[in-house]
Amino acid sequence: MPYSHILVPSDGSELSRRAIAHAVQLASRLGARLTFLHVHANVPLPLGGLGEALEPRTMEALIAASLQESDRILEEAATQADSAGVPYRCERVPGDLPHRGILATASRLGCDLIVMASHGRRGLSGLLIGSETQRVLAEAPCPVLVHR
Repeated sequence: MPYSHILVPSDGSELSRRAIAHAVQLASRLGARLTFLHVHANVPLPLGGLGEALEPRTMEALIAASLQESDRILEEAATQADSAGVPYRCERVPGDLPHRGILATASRLGCDLIVMASHGRRGLSGLLIGSETQRVLAEAPCPVLVHR
């Protein structure tokens, strides 16, 4: 089955960067287009816990930092696709559960393949498939290629 639209979620981890490189190579060979995705937290939790309130300026600074990190992750992916001449788009969606953002984006855009890392920043390197990846595997509307 030829793939034409590949979704590539990333959390910015080293393994996600390698999954992006793999997806770019695959898309180049298949003549497919890519959608790079970063799911960022809706509102960062206060550092002191749920009960502590943050000043509005502090909250704004945390949100701005989160969005800047999201932009950095997507720009890095875009650079790889540009270098290979692969068509792409970047999506940034809010969500506290990355797998939900990944699944919703894959469905909304009609992606026919998801390429993602086996685990992200929180995963145990090389030992297990991360929980977000497991959830995507279980519920994806299309095939999932897991890079490890």
